[in-house]
Amino acid sequence: MTDRTTTAPHGYQLILPPEWVRIPMRSGTDEAIRSVVDDAFAELPADAPHDRIGPYRREMERRLTEAVKEARRAEALDLYLPLERMHGIAVPASIVVSEMKFPDQVAVDPSAVAHRLLEAPGRGGETSVVELDGVRAVRTERTVAADAPAGGELASRRVDYVVPVPEDHGRWLGVVFSTLGAGDPEDAIADLFVELFDAMMTTFRWSRA
Repeated sequence: MTDRTTTAPHGYQLILPPEWVRIPMRSGTDEAIRSVVDDAFAELPADAPHDRIGPYRREMERRLTEAVKEARRAEALDLYLPLERMHGIAVPASIVVSEMKFPDQVAVDPSAVAHRLLEAPGRGGETSVVELDGVRAVRTERTVAADAPAGGELASRRVDYVVPVPEDHGRWLGVVFSTLGAGDPEDAIADLFVELFDAMMTTFRWSRA
């Protein structure tokens, strides 16, 4: 049997709710986007007018491509997106998983990394220490204000989990959730999505096999 205490994981697993999709960033990205779009339009009636389907399909492809570009700017490993509606509303939300590295003098001490993260600029909000598959992680929840210039980013609700990769010195995993709610990051829809994300993170497991 593999000793979980001495073997570094090669990845992670996260159980997704129905209608959530994973888009890998390092390979197979374009194929994943095409698959998501194909699945979304697969159950339309045969007599659905093609002149109306085309624009919706292209818009969905455009939005997925833009989301991928944003995730790649964050050097993401994976991007997760919801395709379902809540109470008839399509809620903008995403989960970005990325790799983080810290200097040796910091990474040797997980508590030092946690302290640095908590004091990082813009990391205000509610912070707590949680456990992900037996490893201590830092969870931060906050509301990010909208950019002042017109056309800038809208205000969003954000929850970060940052966890060290076991037995892999200096490497940490960041899991970042963000939602606009139904137009207000403090509304009930945003609350529901935060609860859903936290529930998803209880399924987080390291992959060693």
